[in-house]
Amino acid sequence: MTTVAQAPPVAAAPAPRVRRYGVRPALILPLLFLAVAAVAALAPGLLSGTDPLAADPLHALAPPSAGHWFGTDHLGRDVLARVVHGTGHSLGIAAAAVLFAAVSGALLGMLAGLSPRVLDELLSRLFDTLATFPEVLLALLVISVTGPGTGNVIFAIGLFHLSNYARVTRAQTFVVRRSGYVEQAVTFGLRRPVLVLRHVLPNVLGPLPVLATIGMGTAIVATSGLSFLGLGPQPPSPEWGSMLSEARNYLRVAWWTVLFPGLAVTLTVVSLTLVGRHLQRRFEGRLP
Repeated sequence: MTTVAQAPPVAAAPAPRVRRYGVRPALILPLLFLAVAAVAALAPGLLSGTDPLAADPLHALAPPSAGHWFGTDHLGRDVLARVVHGTGHSLGIAAAAVLFAAVSGALLGMLAGLSPRVLDELLSRLFDTLATFPEVLLALLVISVTGPGTGNVIFAIGLFHLSNYARVTRAQTFVVRRSGYVEQAVTFGLRRPVLVLRHVLPNVLGPLPVLATIGMGTAIVATSGLSFLGLGPQPPSPEWGSMLSEARNYLRVAWWTVLFPGLAVTLTVVSLTLVGRHLQRRFEGRLP
């Protein structure tokens, strides 16, 4: 009796890998915190209806309670209200500085990438020189010339960050200008301004939102540091750095006046950094 050999079973083809674009669990809390911070910056009255400048000396340095969740400062002002209303000042200054740095850096970087070698070298040395200065030192140098104030703080912080955007944009411009579609457009006689606006500019701006997200955290730290030194918004403006500066003399008797503004700075910077690093990995294709 003959037996028929059975063919080995054919292994099933692996199912195609589905790429997921959902929010990662590690980003849920940072995104929620940034959403709350955005509400505090744009509509602080939704989170606190108390006047951040209203003083009540009878309740000065009162600890956290049901009436004042974050306690009061040395003038009896509600710390929660000042933290909430200070979000707009801190985030506004940092965002303006990053916007100034991104726009100026992108324009100068693209100019360097499209210019002859001599001008490119001069601009590159300028970018390198700005990058060698420590941020606070450069800001202090600029403010010592221009004077303290919100506008000068924005300019000083933006000037330091300018080199980051300029160097990235310059490198991207070199890649784009040597690409096939740009060379083909040049062959067809496309005018240079149209070529830059239609083909170069849209393709060199890709990394800038990622840099801006990460740079916001650094700009917030710099803003708070300069305000702590008395070079930013002046009291009684509720800005996180100036709040820390005012509260440092009462740290031993009123820890809450330092804790909550410090937490606001720390959590905002950490949240922005986590989101920015995630966007960077996604942009570079290092996420599954």
